[in-house]
This record gives sequence, structure tokens and C-alpha cells, in this order.
Amino acid sequence: MSEIRFDGRVAVVTGAGGGLGRTYAEELARRGASVVVNDLGGATDGSGSGASSLADETVDAIKKAGGQAVANYDSVATPEGGAAIVQSAVDHFGGCDIVVNNAGILRDKTFAKLEPADLDIILDVHLRGAFFVTQPAFRLMKEKGYGRIVLTSSSSGIFGNFGQANYAAAKTGLLGLSNVLSLEGAKYDIKCNVIGPAARTRLTMGLEKDEPSEDAKRLQDPRQVTGLVCYLASEACDVTHEIFMVGWGRVARAFIGLGPSWFHEGEGFASVENVRDAMGEILSTEGFIIPKNTMEEVGPVMAKLRG
Repeated sequence: MSEIRFDGRVAVVTGAGGGLGRTYAEELARRGASVVVNDLGGATDGSGSGASSLADETVDAIKKAGGQAVANYDSVATPEGGAAIVQSAVDHFGGCDIVVNNAGILRDKTFAKLEPADLDIILDVHLRGAFFVTQPAFRLMKEKGYGRIVLTSSSSGIFGNFGQANYAAAKTGLLGLSNVLSLEGAKYDIKCNVIGPAARTRLTMGLEKDEPSEDAKRLQDPRQVTGLVCYLASEACDVTHEIFMVGWGRVARAFIGLGPSWFHEGEGFASVENVRDAMGEILSTEGFIIPKNTMEEVGPVMAKLRG
């Protein structure tokens, strides 16, 4: 089997000063990519900035291993910051072929206790941040006719988690963004996929109640996620518009399916009672489909109308 390489490719990895992002940046560089290592250097709740040592340490490690990398300290949370991150790739390495949106923070509170500021900053970093970094890169990828985009969602957004309403809302928004980018990028060989990683990082260690065992630490090591991310960032990747849960030595496809549909057959409109009585059929997952776009979602309706 041939080795997957990134020679001649330029990658941007956000939040790459430590944890998951650092492993992605180091592995991409080890396999030949030139990497922009972005990290604002703030605290895990998004406060503060300027600790450039986080990005610098990753860059130093890459260079010592013989790779090419440059540090960037701009915030993903503004259009100007996102543009500057991608411009750094252009200025230093001549373009941008790969974007791994990994930057993230936490502001966990139960829904009733959330303040507007707790929502705003999470949306700024996770959802708007991915948008602001990916858009200028996407334009370059269209011109080149090639690109790979990885968006970092979470099981909290895909399946739900207590006390993370703001985080989950932002992470679910990334699914919608990926759905559209994968469609708009298809004819330009731009692949866009979503991951929901599980790993022990600076962001999650503060949530631990007990020190994990050595075996648990190995399974929670960020490097358990790195292989999938680098595959999705590679020319060898032929999948797009997908969601993957990854970590603990596992990779699983997640998907949004559509049940077989219930149709009101009587005269007039479906009543409240009609819907109540049909709820078992409506909730059935037997014979589900996985629509790839809005037209496929309404496919059963169109088939019904055609008789």
C-alpha cells in the first residue's frame, strides 16, 4: 500500500497550539505538507490572547522534525482574522489546499443560566470562526480546482449533551455549513466532511472528575483522531458530505436519515388527531433513506404526487 503524502500541499489548522490541532499539524507536516499553525493563545473559555508560545511550540516541533510550518496568532472569530489566517498560507507557501477547522472554547452552563455573552462567544469561535476561515480558502480552492475541508462538530451537537446548549447549537450549525460546501464544491474537487472527535485535551481535562487510567489515557489520546482527519484532508479522500464520530480507537459514520413517511389519505387536511394516531408510523425508521440534498429529501413527496 502506498503512503499518503501531502508534498506540495498547503494546510491551515486552527487551534493547533495543542491537543487535537497540534497532532493534525504535526502529522500533515510529517507527510510533506506546509502548515499554517493558527492559535490565538487564549484560555479555554475564550478569554485572553497573546500566548504565542502555543503556536510557536508546535511550529518549533515541526521544524525540528524537518517539516515546514509558520505560526499565526489571528482570531478566527472575525472576518478580518479569518482572512489573515488564509493570507498567511498564501504569503508563506503560495496557496491553501486544506483547512482543518479545529479552534474551540467552552462556556458550559445549563440552559436556564446561560447569558447572551455565553452564546455569542461560542458562536463566534465555533460557527462564525469556521465560516470566516473557510470562505477565503474556499475561493482559492475553487480557482485551483482542488480542496479539502474538515469541520469539527461534536457529539453534543449531533446527539445532545446536558449543559451545552450554546456549544451544541454552534456545533450543529457546522453540519449545515458542511452540507452546502460539499454541494457547492463538488465540481471543483472540494471535499468537505465533519468530525465529532472524542479526546483528552486542554479543553476537556478540566471536566474530569477522576484521573483516568493509563489505558484510558491511551484511548483518549488525540492521536486516535489524527489518522481520520489526515485522510479526510488528503487527495486520497473520495468521500464528501459525511459525518464521522472518532476517538477511543473507533471511527463510525453518523448520518441524518429520513423515515419512510406517512401521508394523509383523507379529504382536506391532516387533523391533530390524524397526526396523533399516525405517530407510530411517522416515528418508524424502517426503510429509511439518507438524503444528500433538499431535492432528495422531498423525493418521496414528489413520487407520491406522481402517483
